Amino acid sequence: MNAVVRGAKDEWLALFAPDAVVEDPVGPSMFDEEGRGHHGHDGIAAFWDLTIAKVERFEFVIRDSFAAGDEVANYGTITTFLPGGYRVDTDGVFVYRVNASGLVTSMRAFWETERAMATARQVS
Repeated sequence: MNAVVRGAKDEWLALFAPDAVVEDPVGPSMFDEEGRGHHGHDGIAAFWDLTIAKVERFEFVIRDSFAAGDEVANYGTITTFLPGGYRVDTDGVFVYRVNASGLVTSMRAFWETERAMATARQVS
């Protein structure tokens, strides 16, 4: 979260294993029409460029976190501030799996586009 807030793309990418997969959101979406996820550092970097890089500011509120084995599921809200003065609140469950070296092998974000878009509003 810290690297995303600071816009530190290379730092964020370094957290992922070379064969990692990012599904954000899980399933077909405007970011991943086939719903197969973004694979490896090249795919994850392209995901950053398509999504994260276009956001002016992020706020993360994690309401609860459940760790089990090599995974954690975080429940919370990601607020994005977009160009033009728009704000969107995305509620979801964000699941991370790490390998023995502590690198992320899987990031799966469960959220609904329609619910997030329904929160879009212009802020001053």
